[in-house]
Amino acid sequence: MELQLTNKRVFISGSTSGIGFAIAQGFLQEGAKVIINGRSEDTVQEAIEKLKALEPNASVSGIAADFRDAMAIHEIHKNIHQVDILINNVGIFSSKLFEETTDTEWQEMFQVNVMSAVQLSRYFLPKMLDQNWGRILFISSECAQLVPEDLIAYSTTKAALLSLSRGLAQTTKGTQVTINALLPGSTLTEGAIAFLKDQAIQEDRSEEAVAEDFFKNTRTSSLLQRFAQPKEIADMALFLASPLSAATNGAAIKVDGGSVPGIL
Repeated sequence: MELQLTNKRVFISGSTSGIGFAIAQGFLQEGAKVIINGRSEDTVQEAIEKLKALEPNASVSGIAADFRDAMAIHEIHKNIHQVDILINNVGIFSSKLFEETTDTEWQEMFQVNVMSAVQLSRYFLPKMLDQNWGRILFISSECAQLVPEDLIAYSTTKAALLSLSRGLAQTTKGTQVTINALLPGSTLTEGAIAFLKDQAIQEDRSEEAVAEDFFKNTRTSSLLQRFAQPKEIADMALFLASPLSAATNGAAIKVDGGSVPGIL
């Protein structure tokens, strides 16, 4: 399917690995001009080299900005005037029980997961409205609805993105700008791969057995019963960012393998 993304200008926060990297690669395959982002110049340049190796004719550049710092947004202001598509993807988490999660950890997760999206959207949305075309996509998580007991802080930030997305979408009424949220399920990112390897070593079992048990004992509600590939999440993100998705606005789209029960 031709997604009509050729020459669209795209910024993706937190895109040197995982889902963000897969989204960047997908846009490049569609002929878009992509700006990736990571915490350090080294990780950004490494990701750019990987993307250029995968997509030799790609138009890709990058900006190092660590969104743990509230002033990181100024790096974006200095280097980017306008984009057609904003993907608010950057996120961090801490697997701890509620009583063990400190105020500092709560504040850091809110700064990265929520406030980066607030700041980036506040900067780019008026420009999209002025040109009467644009897409903003918030990468939330199945945890916004499942809320594991060891991820309450993370889940709270991801739920906040759903309210932010819906509220901002309501400001685009009558325009060709759309704003939506995507809720991925358990995905085989570098972090998940490392988790499976560590558990396999600790338990003296295969990674495949650990992954199978994760869905059998932990993510029991999953209908997919496996980790999604980052590309499977990216494919939905690309559609929602494309002109073909014009009738979808203010929505929260689940790509969770059916892990969140219910019909809505």
